[in-house]
Amino acid sequence: MSNSPLATTDALAQLSSDLQDVVSADQLITATVELEPYSHDWWPLAAKKAQLDEHDHMPDIAVKVKAVDDVAAVLRYASKRGVPVTTRALGSSVTGQPLPSRGGILLDVTGLTGTPVIDAINHTVTVPAAVRGDDLEAYVREQGFTLGHSPQSLNRSSAGGWVATFATGQLSSRYGGIEDLVVGYTVVLADGRTVKLEARPRAAVGTDLRQIFIGSEGTLGVITEVVLKIFPVPETSIVEAFTLPSVRAGIDAIRTLAQSGLRPSLVRLYDETEARHATGRDDLGLPVLFLGNEGIDSVARAEHAAAIELIGDLGAKSLGAEPVEGWLGRRYDFSTVESYLNASGGYAETIEIAGRWSEIAAIYDALTGALAPLADEVLGHFSHIYNQGTSLYVILLGHTTDNRTAAERIEEIWKVAMTTTLANGGELSHHHGSGLARKPYIGLLDEGAASVARDLKRAFDPAGVLNPGKLFD
Repeated sequence: MSNSPLATTDALAQLSSDLQDVVSADQLITATVELEPYSHDWWPLAAKKAQLDEHDHMPDIAVKVKAVDDVAAVLRYASKRGVPVTTRALGSSVTGQPLPSRGGILLDVTGLTGTPVIDAINHTVTVPAAVRGDDLEAYVREQGFTLGHSPQSLNRSSAGGWVATFATGQLSSRYGGIEDLVVGYTVVLADGRTVKLEARPRAAVGTDLRQIFIGSEGTLGVITEVVLKIFPVPETSIVEAFTLPSVRAGIDAIRTLAQSGLRPSLVRLYDETEARHATGRDDLGLPVLFLGNEGIDSVARAEHAAAIELIGDLGAKSLGAEPVEGWLGRRYDFSTVESYLNASGGYAETIEIAGRWSEIAAIYDALTGALAPLADEVLGHFSHIYNQGTSLYVILLGHTTDNRTAAERIEEIWKVAMTTTLANGGELSHHHGSGLARKPYIGLLDEGAASVARDLKRAFDPAGVLNPGKLFD
């Protein structure tokens, strides 16, 4: 904890004493053995560090929040005293957002739960920030609705975390990312003020302030409640898999779909390597596209037929519904990555970036080529499409001699991936945010945008206590 401004016994004792005037003593965690888990999330590098018994990002103290008032009280205290505060909910980040970089207070907001409130007329649900995604989806499903938001981490991530990290889900081509799905939210600022930001359904009185905190990763405030759109459970859902002659033909196919005006619910293009994993078939040797359409029966069927006609002109050949149905049954399964990480010397990494249609094929070639020497397998897929471009998701699986070497390999993977992406005109991240993994490369982005981001940070957090060391801080 040498990075902490409180790394003396007297300072820590004073912090603990002070916080007992702010929250109940039973809400404080001070024992080292209980603080160590807070220095790790689902970032593969953090997993290897845990196996090495290294806890580089441990807080000095943790506060288990029981109510929004606790959040406000802790932030007021921290801002006055200049004590760093890092917010953490379910810890499902894969890039290190909730890991303290300067010790201080870890604000554990997993206590911000409760029963969601559905507005069946206006099609929204209001939910405490730490409610888990799968619990929320199950709740709205009971009422005949769906969130339309299905990240792979659905069963280990929270509504507030989705907003804070700019999340998106597997059905984004129909429903959009979290920026499209969030109606409003409540955020506690560094000085303890609680602010509700919403639009009913759209507001043109000045800047849309809701956008400021989306993707802010806890550096500008703490999100405590979220209002999300909900949608009627689709009457019909149709899925089908197709082979394509090449990755470039596949990119042309998904670009055609994105720019056609159709709204498929599922679009996932796997390169020939990942296609083996996605379909469970080793005999294809070709990229595979998963396509889905849903909604009112007649519309879903018409859109699916139109989509098939479009991609058929580009060489798509049907494999039927079975490969997609199999994937749907295991789409939240993270066990392959976990098994590699749990093995001594094993490593796995999942890195997503984005690029315009005019550059994404070259980015794919450069990125997979540069990463190939660093893993036993490099898998690639494109899973979120837009008029202007798409995401590219690269998964690396491998084994080295020991956990130390595996940790070093993961760091090397990030360096190669980020520098290659920037050199070829791509975006550093599409939906996992920045955290600690991308922090070293943010300085390579446009300085004009960075200066505006720093101005916002100074305005909302003048003492610089909220999740320091992240984003443009």
